[in-house]
Amino acid sequence: MAVTDMLFDAARTAMEKSYSPYSKFPVGAAILADDGKVYLGANIENLSFPQGWCAEPTAIGAMIMGGGRKIVEMAVIAEKLALCPPCGGCRQKISEFADKTTLIHLCDEVGVKKTMTMDELLPFSFETEVLG
Repeated sequence: MAVTDMLFDAARTAMEKSYSPYSKFPVGAAILADDGKVYLGANIENLSFPQGWCAEPTAIGAMIMGGGRKIVEMAVIAEKLALCPPCGGCRQKISEFADKTTLIHLCDEVGVKKTMTMDELLPFSFETEVLG
């Protein structure tokens, strides 16, 4: 199975675990990390709306806790939106663990529909190297 297909299936599985009773907008994310493992995340809402979190940082947290340190590729899927790019805050969170050439796959209900690099997704991001 191709990496993109595997990440799509994993992101869709993650989306099924979303806790989104308020927005009814489930999102899933899957990361292939530098340790060769796939880590999943789903959005998790809270009645105090700013206290919920997106699928992408959930997957990043799972990756860090599982021993991964770098995102090799990532897939994102939303049930109600054909191409759901990560929000601005998530883009910066992803860039912390990715490089400019890391592939981000945007999916719909049947598969990967658009692939872009991290640099295309977030040009002019804050860069860790600059801050030391």
